[in-house]
Amino acid sequence: MKRVILAVLAATVLTIPAVAAEKLKFAVVPKAMNNPFFDIARDGCMKRAGELATIECVYRGPIEHEPATQVQIIQDLITQRVDGLAISVSDVGAATGVIKAARDAGIHVITFDADAPGSAREAYIGTNNKDLGRALGDAGQGAAPHRAHGMVSGGPAAANLNERLEGVREVAGQAGWKEVSGSPTYCNDDPALAVQQLNDLTTAHADLNAIVPVGGWPLFVPEGYRNFFNNNADRFKSGKLVAVSADTLPSELHLLKEGYVAALVGQRPFEMGEKAMDTLLALHNHKPTPQVIYTGVDRVTQDNVSQFLK
Repeated sequence: MKRVILAVLAATVLTIPAVAAEKLKFAVVPKAMNNPFFDIARDGCMKRAGELATIECVYRGPIEHEPATQVQIIQDLITQRVDGLAISVSDVGAATGVIKAARDAGIHVITFDADAPGSAREAYIGTNNKDLGRALGDAGQGAAPHRAHGMVSGGPAAANLNERLEGVREVAGQAGWKEVSGSPTYCNDDPALAVQQLNDLTTAHADLNAIVPVGGWPLFVPEGYRNFFNNNADRFKSGKLVAVSADTLPSELHLLKEGYVAALVGQRPFEMGEKAMDTLLALHNHKPTPQVIYTGVDRVTQDNVSQFLK
């Protein structure tokens, strides 16, 4: 009788189905989900999560650039007990407290694209933004050997964009350029508003020689940007006015190839998304992680734009 009972128990144990391990949830929080730059970071995150199989990439952020909404979304993700957060910080002051709250809750936090270096974040992944600004300044000088420039930025409290402004100013100052009054304008990551601000700058300053968006916003709406260019065609075609811009999204590369912009300095958002997953997983597994991971920039002109379009 005992042998029969043991045999039944053994069979029962053998037929219990294996329970799949629950995936770690790592959330990527962009500044704005209507910004196509962050779509590429999302794609890198999703690709890496699929390759690793043990993690899930959760992509969630404000539809438009709204720092308060971004903070609320992060608070919600803390409540939901995600395992890690990768944040492109809209407003350092607003985000610092909620980053600390996440760390106090035992959630790993890194930043990507836009940093909050004085916060409790554990790592930053992205561009050396001061270098990006310097590269934009170099490109502007090379394209327009004149003396006046104006810039368009996103949000005034975004540390990454302010570093780019500083980089442009550093190079421009060394070359004796002046920054026109009213620069920089702040479009809050709104492409249509960025185009309008380009129109405003060129209308207000007949001596403006270079326009420098430190993010790709106006070029994210190609038809609007082409209209701006055509409204100032004489100044562009004579070489008295040039445009150089950050980012190398497909719409921008096509505009460069068509001659609507002189040069682009691109970031690598896909790699940011991939490395965000790798870094959060390493932190979860208590492995050493660099505090700063620079993903590099790409300088694109007419000479190499076809290569990037491939």
